[in-house]
Amino acid sequence: MFSFILLVTCLLKPVSAETREHKFKGDVVAEVYKNASGDDLWIYRFNPSGHNPETDCRPAAVFFFGGGWNGGLVTQFEQHARYLANRGMVAFVADYRVNSRQKTGPDACVADGKSAIRWVRTNAKRLGVDPDRIAAGGGSAGGHVAATTGICDGLDDPLEEGSKVSSKANALLLFNPVYDNGPEGYGHDRAKAWFPAISPAHNISKDDPPTIVFLGSKDGLIPVATAEKFDADLKEAGVRSELWIYEGQPHGFFNERKSPESFLDTVLKMDAFLVSLGWLSGPANEEYLKSLMDSKS
Repeated sequence: MFSFILLVTCLLKPVSAETREHKFKGDVVAEVYKNASGDDLWIYRFNPSGHNPETDCRPAAVFFFGGGWNGGLVTQFEQHARYLANRGMVAFVADYRVNSRQKTGPDACVADGKSAIRWVRTNAKRLGVDPDRIAAGGGSAGGHVAATTGICDGLDDPLEEGSKVSSKANALLLFNPVYDNGPEGYGHDRAKAWFPAISPAHNISKDDPPTIVFLGSKDGLIPVATAEKFDADLKEAGVRSELWIYEGQPHGFFNERKSPESFLDTVLKMDAFLVSLGWLSGPANEEYLKSLMDSKS
């Protein structure tokens, strides 16, 4: 009888959430931007020093971690967010559903990415953010999520379809993004149910946002030819595009632990790109960036 009662108790016990709030060091604000698949999805805000949401209207950036739509850590772009906050932007890192935690597919990743951009825009006044200057950034599958927010129409969460608030990013900061999901591209077997709508490379149009891409020449997932075609197609559509190829570098080269030199260079080029858009001003703060690197060593 005791065993039976124990079994029933276990069956009735609520399933714990797979996504939990991460405790970042310092004054980082965590909020739930969405509930999906039974989980709270968190977004973390890095404010510039002296930021006053009541009077400020600053550009923003939202970063999405990589992990092949299967996993990943919301801390991946922490240094990027801290750096941009130091430069005067309101920066965010966002969690989203992945297969290893919520048993979801690439479509859920994309829907969550769009929800995160829409959440920032919806709350722009409260956050002190300019709703017309919200960038999406990310690496690998997170780069795919970011790219879809700027390039792929539709694919919104069904509960948000028809929303008057746009989920479209105003600029893209992409680090070895898996943006071609066609038969010869990355992850087609998992994404084909939503192809071609889910593939940024197959949805380029003249209203796409200015884009910067970083890729290693030895990337085993994204061929240089794919990146060059994406860059050329954006330019043909009249969209501002920058492509930076890093000789001899593999997939994930931009991560600080893989290549500190590449991490530093890509962040500084990202800074210059944002300066060229008029979102940042003045010289890059290389010393602060190096101090962030030292704090992780």
